[in-house]
Amino acid sequence: MPASRRAVVATLAVLLPLAVATLAALVWLWPEGRLEPAQQQAGFQRLGGTITAIALEPCGETEPGAPKPHPATCGQATVTVAEGRDEGGQVTVPLPSGPGSQRFAAGDDVVLLHNPQAEEGMPAYQLSDHDRSAPLLLLGAAFALAVIAFGRWRGVTALVGLAITFVLLLTFVIPGILAGEPPMLVAIVGASAIMLSVLFLTHGFTLATSMAVLGTLASLAVTGALSYAVIGIAKLSGITDDSSFTLDMSLSIDTQGLLLASIMIGALGVLDDVTVTQSVTVSELAAANPSYGFRRLYRAGSRIGRAHIASVINTIILAYAGASLPLLLLFSIGEQPLGEVLTTPVIAQEVARSVVGTLGLISAVPITTALAALVTSRHAPPAAAVPAPAPAPAPGEPTPRTSGDSFFADTRTTPSPRSSPASPYSDRRSSQDGPYADRPVPRRARHRRDAGTPP
Repeated sequence: MPASRRAVVATLAVLLPLAVATLAALVWLWPEGRLEPAQQQAGFQRLGGTITAIALEPCGETEPGAPKPHPATCGQATVTVAEGRDEGGQVTVPLPSGPGSQRFAAGDDVVLLHNPQAEEGMPAYQLSDHDRSAPLLLLGAAFALAVIAFGRWRGVTALVGLAITFVLLLTFVIPGILAGEPPMLVAIVGASAIMLSVLFLTHGFTLATSMAVLGTLASLAVTGALSYAVIGIAKLSGITDDSSFTLDMSLSIDTQGLLLASIMIGALGVLDDVTVTQSVTVSELAAANPSYGFRRLYRAGSRIGRAHIASVINTIILAYAGASLPLLLLFSIGEQPLGEVLTTPVIAQEVARSVVGTLGLISAVPITTALAALVTSRHAPPAAAVPAPAPAPAPGEPTPRTSGDSFFADTRTTPSPRSSPASPYSDRRSSQDGPYADRPVPRRARHRRDAGTPP
């Protein structure tokens, strides 16, 4: 059986059971029905509108020590209601003036909160936020056009894979965790389903993609084991903000499992990048150098992987630092020692998340490179099959004709070194060298020729 056929059979023998197990777990853990949405503020409805005019007023006095509101947030706004019972009508609402309030201008699309059961003397409408639907749609359209324009059909499949990722996250992972399933198990099944569907859809059913899938699965297993160990050793509870505290109090969700699930899902987004790059790189190296064996392919792929990992590590750290920048600023204002800052639950959780994700990425390079080199390396022919070079003819004897020589091959006798008298043109090429025989041999070439070194 050819080596490539053996590789395909071995890959299918591993991938098919994993795909069947992922599908069975997906069906078993799929949340039944829809969870009842959490109630919004009692009786309030979200409606769209457009500001037609703003009348600014002097800001009132504030309590001692309280921050003063910005002058642009004090006044009234006239809004045209775009939907609901009062569609087309105009309402006057006060501008939000609390700390951190947004600033509005005439012509802005806004979101109104409407209370149909408002008592007399109480405003039925409140100005809530800007309506960002149109800017986000334009941004999404620009993103899709850029991906398709550069990636063409591959860009289309990448967008379809992105849609599948969102569908699985919104319909399986999040509802499954809210339904009380173990977050770690839901994350493993969801990540496996995302990886199997998206990678094959985007990159095709090839041996290189299969090696990337297997490398990603192995790296995810390493990341999950490291996450479980670090969370236990560092005594991380997963409760670091109001959101996790609310989930733990109201829904009794395992916050440690939720933290582990978030680490694995976050690592998956970078793991598939590294594994696909390594697998395709090794495949291209094997195609460009058919004589390379496993060892040479692995070394060449590892050199590329080390350069990739060096840049990806910096990307991960900067991404976490950017997300936690407001928190870091608060710690800087408090002038706490660095050791105390790093051991706080919020920072310790982010440090653990980044370190574990980086270790998973590092493990992905040797694993995927070894798998790809194993299935793409060529086996050198046995030594007996390589013909031995023919002995050089003695001076003065005719040059033997081999079976591969043309019938018109030159069989003139090889001149003896003593038979050719010295002449001032001895450094010129012989007449067998074609139309450039009258040109003198360069000094470097003469040196290589006299030393017996091939040019």
